Amino acid sequence: MKLPTARGPLSEALVTALVQAPHDFTPGDPTSDDDLHLGLFVLYELHYRGWDGVDDAWEWHPGLLALRARLEARFEADLRTLDVPEIDRDVPHTLIAMTQEAGGPSLSGYIRGRATYGQFREFATHRSVYHLREADPHTFAIPRLHGKAKAALIEVQIDEYGGGVVNRMHQELFKDTMVALGLDTTYGAYVDVVPWQTLANNNLMSLFGLHRRLRGALLGHLAAYEMTSTAPNRNYGNGLRRLGGDKKATKFYDEHVEADAVHEQIAAYDMCGSFSEAEPELARDVLFGARCVLTMEDRWAEYVLQRWGAGESSLRA
Repeated sequence: MKLPTARGPLSEALVTALVQAPHDFTPGDPTSDDDLHLGLFVLYELHYRGWDGVDDAWEWHPGLLALRARLEARFEADLRTLDVPEIDRDVPHTLIAMTQEAGGPSLSGYIRGRATYGQFREFATHRSVYHLREADPHTFAIPRLHGKAKAALIEVQIDEYGGGVVNRMHQELFKDTMVALGLDTTYGAYVDVVPWQTLANNNLMSLFGLHRRLRGALLGHLAAYEMTSTAPNRNYGNGLRRLGGDKKATKFYDEHVEADAVHEQIAAYDMCGSFSEAEPELARDVLFGARCVLTMEDRWAEYVLQRWGAGESSLRA
């Protein structure tokens, strides 16, 4: 993946430094949400597939870790202002109640019945930043768990990775959708054109995944993701069919309708329920992770629909 274009002084200093051999440098503070979340995304990607022309030794460079911690502190401070409910009966029942709450505007409903072909392409462009590495952030939790919670997470992840069959991996299925839409399937091809709201949704997973102390939040994130996936993916698949998408183009969404109906039960009860029983001091972290993803997905959807409602693109120029 090529390093993206900077969006402010912090990301400018960062991308300039990374093309050189590891060295000490002192960037200033981010000047905008764009600058903050692009900087975090660039730093997090060092723990995934990396950047073209960037020395892998940067991954654990003390200066970069200190910078990442500073940016994460700002991000997490905002997240901690969200309202997290008290546990009602137990964690699974509370998660169910949270995911059944009326959220923001229905992006999936709009896509099912009203989106134009160009708008569906934009939607897939946003989602490509995550779907081309789908499941990878949550996999960080596997060595941090034990017992039933670990087994449940692995069960979910095995499906996400297609049971070890390459062309069934959800990452690969999404490529088929992108090909049908005439989009570039290169990993990270659209980082430069997505807004900070899209990067923030991806950064949220990495924040939780890369910190052992936030393992409960990562499980809550995954559970809420799975528990709110079936109906939207049915809408996305039907919307793409309405626009002429064939069976291969819609398979990614159709696969999620079937798989996530099972995953939501595993995630709520076997994974989050078992984890909360084993580590009760982290039970509210599970709810925190769920609240974060539900809120941020609603905010992202609201942004996209506002832009479309104004007759504008939801992507950056």
